[in-house]
Amino acid sequence: MNIKAGVWIDHRKAVIVLLSSQGEETLEITSNIEKHPGRSEGNRPTAPYEAQLVKADDSRERKFAGQLDQYYVEVTAAFRNAESLLIFGPGEAKGELKRHLENAKLGETIVAVEPADKMTDRQIAAKVRDYFKE
Repeated sequence: MNIKAGVWIDHRKAVIVLLSSQGEETLEITSNIEKHPGRSEGNRPTAPYEAQLVKADDSRERKFAGQLDQYYVEVTAAFRNAESLLIFGPGEAKGELKRHLENAKLGETIVAVEPADKMTDRQIAAKVRDYFKE
């Protein structure tokens, strides 16, 4: 069965559209990832020795990266059988997913990586249908 997939992805959620001879299926995967590491509420602390009170940036970055990796594993599992894959979305997540797929030896299925703004699920499905229209 010839399955074509399109993935709109950012760090919060992924919308996956699968096209096959049986029809179209849309899935949504939410990341449940904490906000990107940074200082809480953007305020500069006034307490002395602030560096000792805040967890090291590298440990927060490692935790964030681990959560992202698990998210990409879940997203990849949703379209593992696809023969062609279109990746699009805002921000860095689309490039990170592409690298994840290449590291997992699934990069040959990627046909395009495109930038896209926020879209509704219907707009995402329409874009995938139009891209793979024969």
